[in-house]
Amino acid sequence: MEMSVSLRDWFQGGYLLPVLVVVVAVVIYLVANLLFSRSLARIRSSIRYVSIPLELMAWPFRLLLSLVTLSLLLHYMSLSGDIRDLLNHTLLIATIIEISWFLMRMLIVLEQFILQHYAAKVRENEAARKISTHVSLARKILNVLLVLFALAGVLMTFDTVRHVGMSILASAGIAGIILGFAAQKSLTTLISGIQIAITQPISIDDMVVVENERGRIEEITLTYVVVQLWDQRRLIVPITWFIDRPFQNWSRTSPELLGSVFFYTDYTVNPETLRHELERVVSSTPLWDGRVAKLQITNITDKSVEIRALVSAANFSNVWDLRCLVREQLIEFIKSNYPGWLPKVTMEMEQGKTIREA
Repeated sequence: MEMSVSLRDWFQGGYLLPVLVVVVAVVIYLVANLLFSRSLARIRSSIRYVSIPLELMAWPFRLLLSLVTLSLLLHYMSLSGDIRDLLNHTLLIATIIEISWFLMRMLIVLEQFILQHYAAKVRENEAARKISTHVSLARKILNVLLVLFALAGVLMTFDTVRHVGMSILASAGIAGIILGFAAQKSLTTLISGIQIAITQPISIDDMVVVENERGRIEEITLTYVVVQLWDQRRLIVPITWFIDRPFQNWSRTSPELLGSVFFYTDYTVNPETLRHELERVVSSTPLWDGRVAKLQITNITDKSVEIRALVSAANFSNVWDLRCLVREQLIEFIKSNYPGWLPKVTMEMEQGKTIREA
């Protein structure tokens, strides 16, 4: 009898409901965890892209399934009107936030899947960089939209905010003008980010020159671009810079580049001998891509001859190293074999004698 009274008191006093909800939530979580683990194992065995971070969807999936089940359970519980409305409202807000979180994590997984799938299909580095930039910026834009929609959805669940929203819509023209002036800079930056994503004057891993600084595009966001400089510094550039001002993009259509090396020699130089030596130097190194290796006299002065060696490489790093190698090897070749080709200064003495000094 005492046990019956105790159970009746629990039911009537409302003590059993919280305990029941907690127990059901724990059971649902365990079931969701089991389902996700089995689904993850099955997906892993059916796809070849094992590095896709599917684990990022674990927590959102478990919480989403728990919220849906709790909503169904709440529908069959006998509760007072106020308590039911409060719980329904709380679950609705939590579900909106949870769905947004789940979709944002899903976009990350989808981004990695597209990048790895595209990289496996396409060998060209330029195409891979372009698709990487498109997908990355598209995910960031969608994340911003998801946050805005989630915030609007949560606010619209409140009656007061919904009524205010109707009033705002009635004066949307004036509000839009005011917001446009107030957020002009932010909107310009956001639109520039979207324009960069569509037109793609820059892509991830492009070699660019900005503010006389040479570097590689490391990251592109909706508001700024991170340029990794040659000495590993990071230059943070507003996204509007790449829309409003000119800049150099050394790998816009192809990472292949030409590099030039200038020498200044005496008039007695034999260009043909230097051409053979240039061909020998570039053919002995893997830095040269086999496209261009030329040596020409590009200018003369009253004191020296200007010679330009033009070489090609597959990317900027290789062309820089190749230029240094050609410069070192040709200087050493001239010094060791033809020191008379080095620049000299000619002086005429008063007695009419001509003296040539090295």
